[in-house]
Amino acid sequence: MIKTDNRSVDCAGPNENLKTLFKIGIIIFGMMYSVGPSYAQGSLGDAPTDDLGDVSDAFQDHFFEALKQKGIENYELALNALKRAERAAKKNEDGLAVVYFETGKNLKQLKRYDEAEDSFKRVLASEGDQLDVMEALYDLYYLKRDYQSAIPLVKKLIVNDEDYKEDLANLYHRTKKYDAALALLDELDDSWGETAYRNALRRQIYKVTGNNTGAIENLETKIDKNSKREQDYLNLIFLYSEKGETEKAFATAKELLKNQPNSQMVHLALYKFYLDRGNTEDAMNSMKQVFSAAEIKKESKYKVLSDFIRFVEENPTYEKELENVVNQFSVEGNGAVYEQLGGYYSAKGDAVTALTFYEKGVALDDDNFSLLKKTLLLQIEIEKYEEAVALSEEGLGVFPAQPMLYLINGVANNRLGNISDAIDSLESGVDFLLDNPTMEKDFYEQLKLAYTQKGNTKKATEYGQKAAQINIAN
Repeated sequence: MIKTDNRSVDCAGPNENLKTLFKIGIIIFGMMYSVGPSYAQGSLGDAPTDDLGDVSDAFQDHFFEALKQKGIENYELALNALKRAERAAKKNEDGLAVVYFETGKNLKQLKRYDEAEDSFKRVLASEGDQLDVMEALYDLYYLKRDYQSAIPLVKKLIVNDEDYKEDLANLYHRTKKYDAALALLDELDDSWGETAYRNALRRQIYKVTGNNTGAIENLETKIDKNSKREQDYLNLIFLYSEKGETEKAFATAKELLKNQPNSQMVHLALYKFYLDRGNTEDAMNSMKQVFSAAEIKKESKYKVLSDFIRFVEENPTYEKELENVVNQFSVEGNGAVYEQLGGYYSAKGDAVTALTFYEKGVALDDDNFSLLKKTLLLQIEIEKYEEAVALSEEGLGVFPAQPMLYLINGVANNRLGNISDAIDSLESGVDFLLDNPTMEKDFYEQLKLAYTQKGNTKKATEYGQKAAQINIAN
């Protein structure tokens, strides 16, 4: 593998120091290169690994100047130094491979992609399939969106690292080699098990090709041969649903549950089918299976929770079940669940219960401004002013430019009689306003109230006039 030291090197010292530094760099470079992947076609290690030959002092000077300039992102200056190093190295060819590799990396940073590609290919032509160079070239092809050229390169990388097979499947997708992509995805699922990434890629291909009929027939054949592959059923449910054939999708889901009673993923589909058919008991059971399943990602659970909340709105007798479900989510440390629940109770007019959930959520998720705002507004509504002051101050530590937080802090302090604190917050926050006349009017009215309580009638009148001058369009 080819690597060079990217750190900045001070080349202004004595020449002997440069020789020592260069020797160290070459030892590291030579060791990395000579102990490369087993498929490598030759290496700089043909020479002793502690040297690349009789390189000149001039080469050392220019090469380390290039590394220094690249280290401080002066890529043009680095290229100039590399050109001088190349001229010095051409006397006996020592050091040319590393010069070309470094040249390619600098050209890539300058987005001179075609020239960078030529440089990397020169290294591969002279030194064989070195891993670092191939990886650098692969990155370059992605930047160029030259996915076609990347395919043969990734096939070589797979020899050293089979993780690149997923890259190859993605490249097949990008180059519209859909059959090859699907075949490789199936192979990976058989070898490594299913993943969300590969399932998403497979479904993208189904959508792009529009050949749902062919895909369905293929999956039905696979299920007939092996009824134990859960993902084949799930893909088939998805395709039937996409075609609007919900009865077939439902039948497939029930067949999966019959063949694999312990399947958790199937309930992501079943609960919807049960809800649509008014089968509330089975729908509830499937939802509970989803909420308790460790293998189902929380993002999917949140989507089910949204449906569950809508279900409870129409079937309030299940409200206790809703609270029990929430307790399963509470350990996950995500405020989104509590935000949804707070919204449910807020819509019902139960502000106290809604605030309880909002406060739990904001304690878990302090960078969720939507949740923070809802919590603060409810605290003001039910006159929890001390809590609103404390929470708005915490919020300003995360969102220091949000005028709403200054306004709420000012309102709460006004209600508590903390007049100086209210004025400080309101006068600070009004500076952050941008084209929001409604909020601006609120600021001025709160400042009028604060100065009135303070006994400063001049300031109170001034802010009262400002508030009166703002006309809010209906």
